[in-house]
Amino acid sequence: MSHCHISGFRGLAAVLAAVAVIAFAAVPGSAQPVTPAVLVAAAALRDVSGTAEFVGRVKAVDKVDLRARETGYLGPRLFTEGEQVKADQTVFTLDPAPFEAVLAQRKAEVAAAQAALNLADLQARRGRELIKTKTIPQSELDLRESTLLKAQAALEQAKAAQQAAEVDLSYTQIKSPIAGRIGQALYSPGNLVGPNSGVLATVVKEDPIQVVFNVSQRQLLEARRDVPADQLGAIVARLRLADGSIYPEPGKIDFVGVQADPNTDSIPLRAVFPNPKGLLADGMSVRVVLEMGKPVQALIIPQAAIAQDQAGTYVFVVDAQNKANLRRVKVEMRRDGTAIVQDGLAAGDRVVVQGQARIRPGMTVAPSPAPPA
Repeated sequence: MSHCHISGFRGLAAVLAAVAVIAFAAVPGSAQPVTPAVLVAAAALRDVSGTAEFVGRVKAVDKVDLRARETGYLGPRLFTEGEQVKADQTVFTLDPAPFEAVLAQRKAEVAAAQAALNLADLQARRGRELIKTKTIPQSELDLRESTLLKAQAALEQAKAAQQAAEVDLSYTQIKSPIAGRIGQALYSPGNLVGPNSGVLATVVKEDPIQVVFNVSQRQLLEARRDVPADQLGAIVARLRLADGSIYPEPGKIDFVGVQADPNTDSIPLRAVFPNPKGLLADGMSVRVVLEMGKPVQALIIPQAAIAQDQAGTYVFVVDAQNKANLRRVKVEMRRDGTAIVQDGLAAGDRVVVQGQARIRPGMTVAPSPAPPA
């Protein structure tokens, strides 16, 4: 190869190197690596109580099945399915015409009985005057007195029949005896219904609402050692719903069973919860979490901060210089998404809860506070 070719290659290499240097310098921030962003939360001291969890079933405080007491054709529906109804609100009607006719007949019978009574009373009073002058025999007066008594009884019987007819007519208005949410109507207007037709609709009182669950005798004895029997209502009850979320309203124990089930060795308990938004429905399956015993202070961190390797459990702690340091910890997991730190951290330590995969021990990070859980 000639000398000119060699010098030409060297010149081309120099040009390419210069271009590479210029291109690298043109990339913003290429002189030093990007600082990874992470979310951090401070380890905090909180009051925590011992907990126990049970399977429970939601039960309405009051539930009424509406039925027809008389036979008749169902009138227009006076409610919206699934909506709230008031106590004594009419929700169904039966055709009142046949019952009104019967009532009119009973009123006429009362009027006739009253007229017969008035006549019998008049004849009896006349008989008492005539007997004084012996114008009529004693047997005639006895007959008139007997007729008066029969007329009085006939009037009472007619009045009772009228009252029964009025009651029957009132049953054509089917009312809800309680305030609550009414369910699906099982019959459409125009159907012939009666006492044997079954349930027309069900009304459920949902606020407050009860949850029934069973605890073992051993668990109940442990709870009673920590909490006197007359203070069981002070135990805080919470609910875990089917999607894993915690029901926002706490409840209280209001009933402890007096007999144990010999088959399961358990005793029924009942807790009552506010239900202003109707989130809990009768028959729903939930998990009851009881907070028992006196609260004690414990160091709490989010479970999202915890990681594991072959050496055990650890977290990343961000120091004052924003350096991430690996810290071995001993923790106790809780069902609410937090963990109790038993060893390895102090109150105020900032632990990384998001972004751990992008950092290594000793790396400088850009921390931001994690949103509240």
